[in-house]
Amino acid sequence: MTVSRTIYAPSREGLRDAYGAMQKIRCFEERLHAEFAAGRVPSSVHLYAGQEASAAGICAHLGAQDYLHNTHRAHGPAIARGADLIAITKEIYLRAGGLCQGKGGSPHLHDARLRLIGANGGVGSGAALACGSALAIRHRQENGVAVALLGDGACNQGVVSESFNLASVWKLPVVFAIENNGYAEATATSYAIAGDNLAARGPAFGMPSTRVDGADYFAVHEAAGVAIERARSGGGPSLVEIMAPRFYGHYEGDAQKYRAPGEVAELRRTRDCLTRLRQRMIDEYQFSTAEIDAMDAEIGVDIDRAFAEAAAAPPSDPALLMRDIYADRSGL
Repeated sequence: MTVSRTIYAPSREGLRDAYGAMQKIRCFEERLHAEFAAGRVPSSVHLYAGQEASAAGICAHLGAQDYLHNTHRAHGPAIARGADLIAITKEIYLRAGGLCQGKGGSPHLHDARLRLIGANGGVGSGAALACGSALAIRHRQENGVAVALLGDGACNQGVVSESFNLASVWKLPVVFAIENNGYAEATATSYAIAGDNLAARGPAFGMPSTRVDGADYFAVHEAAGVAIERARSGGGPSLVEIMAPRFYGHYEGDAQKYRAPGEVAELRRTRDCLTRLRQRMIDEYQFSTAEIDAMDAEIGVDIDRAFAEAAAAPPSDPALLMRDIYADRSGL
């Protein structure tokens, strides 16, 4: 897949938005990690820290007409897509006013108004659901795109290969974005995936594909821009493999005995997408340290407010438990 650095180079304002989204994700996840360790988070949690450039780089190209199909590592993409931070936090705490009324918790963040489709119980199923969204876009004659986020562990599921094939056969406006953090839960990608190159699967289904460094926001932004524009203009599906480090375990409480000693510390030192972006903003885009520090401080206030409001909110009403299970067609 050819990338045009002229067309897809982010603007200064775009970089401000991207850095803001990435910093908000990082601060949110670091705070949530501490809250979980203190025993104050009732739902299961899968943190996105380290992968921020993936969500931000993709969402920079998405508009209101587009769909984003999330994974169970849901907070980062939800924040990057623009979901309300307080509602996200309340949902994780299973409180009233949560994004899904406190019924889904951390892995199931969903916002139909933003066309943010939450995770589901079947790993890899988002690929098939994204094909459905793309088909709906076509039938409604919208100028939209569906993006499916997938983990490397999901890619050995049969439904993912079936979705690749269906998308190519029908030339659907869909982008499959594989966030390869090196582990399917506790199983190393190098052990479980033959060839150790998921991007290579795209051409087998007639899809252009590329592999990019997920620690480099610019690389993700450019590759996502090419793939999304191709889908939007009728060119069909693409596959983007994003090599993104994971700074925490598969879930909170994961002992991570499968990782080498010092591995995470080295990833934080050498492959932190946020540190890299901040430095390039200063070196190449004339942002001042004070300007970025002010953004950080403002985001910190937003994070404090979200967690304070979530902690103070009442629990979700049990009477809501059986609502929203089936579509209400009474008015049709």
